[in-house]
Amino acid sequence: MLPSIYTRNQGWLPTIFNDFFDDNAWMPTKAYGTTPAINVSEDDKEYKVEVAAPGMKKENFNVHVTQDGDLVISMEAKSDTTNNDGQETKDAKKYLRREFSYSKFEQVLTLPEHVERENISASVNDGILTIDIPKMTEEEKEKENKVIEIQ
Repeated sequence: MLPSIYTRNQGWLPTIFNDFFDDNAWMPTKAYGTTPAINVSEDDKEYKVEVAAPGMKKENFNVHVTQDGDLVISMEAKSDTTNNDGQETKDAKKYLRREFSYSKFEQVLTLPEHVERENISASVNDGILTIDIPKMTEEEKEKENKVIEIQ
């Protein structure tokens, strides 16, 4: 939208940029990528993180805790499907249809202070990566908070 007559009070320039950037019809929010849905829940004993990743296998995931105490969840999947009626030879290939697929995702979550970082576990079942993060008991919290004597 361009104005036909410009006046100093009209302020059309910001309107052009707002119209351009606010209208997402021309630019998808997730171009050529996927961002899995994540659920984070808590009960008395643990935190649970669930990542929706249909079709992914446990080999596609990497879950680790950094030295700074962040939980890093990453996923990478590649596939190469060739469909040319089985007429494939090693020397010469005639592709009638070939599809590539590549997905990559990484999410970093800051862990709370009082969790058992050594006992975090993860599993994949029915397209959902589940990460169990156990909380420290009150006794373990007290052990972690050391009192330093002043001399």
